[in-house]
Amino acid sequence: MLHVLLHEPEIPPNTGNVIRLCANTGAQLHLIGKLGFEIDEPRLRRAGLDYHEMTCVTQHATVADCLAVIGPTRLWVVETGGTQRHTDVSYAAGDSVLFGSESKGLSDALLQTLPPHVRITLPMRPGNRSLNLSNAVAVTVFEAWRQLGFAGS
Repeated sequence: MLHVLLHEPEIPPNTGNVIRLCANTGAQLHLIGKLGFEIDEPRLRRAGLDYHEMTCVTQHATVADCLAVIGPTRLWVVETGGTQRHTDVSYAAGDSVLFGSESKGLSDALLQTLPPHVRITLPMRPGNRSLNLSNAVAVTVFEAWRQLGFAGS
């Protein structure tokens, strides 16, 4: 099973899409820090449809709190300045993948607490800033799930 960590997500439909993705892939979703919406936000539920009840969604105050609850895990951090592509990583069951917020990504302070070799990136055409958060999560989760033989499908 994969753990998807969203740090301070801001847009309800993006998080709703990730809830639906996690339900369909068997990943667990962890929401970290200050959310840009209430967890019962109608737009969040509409985007997640009835999948909210089909996946485990947990809220945490900090990344450290989240990792303590998950227990031993290998952490990957998806960032535009990552040192390796998401397809160059050999994912393992129990891995965690951390994504930043839609408008700010991950803070420099948080990134400084994480070793550079855990930073991965999604390839994009030159001059583009980033992908939509829910799309970035989907691309990464499906690559990890593919490598794991689509376990549970």
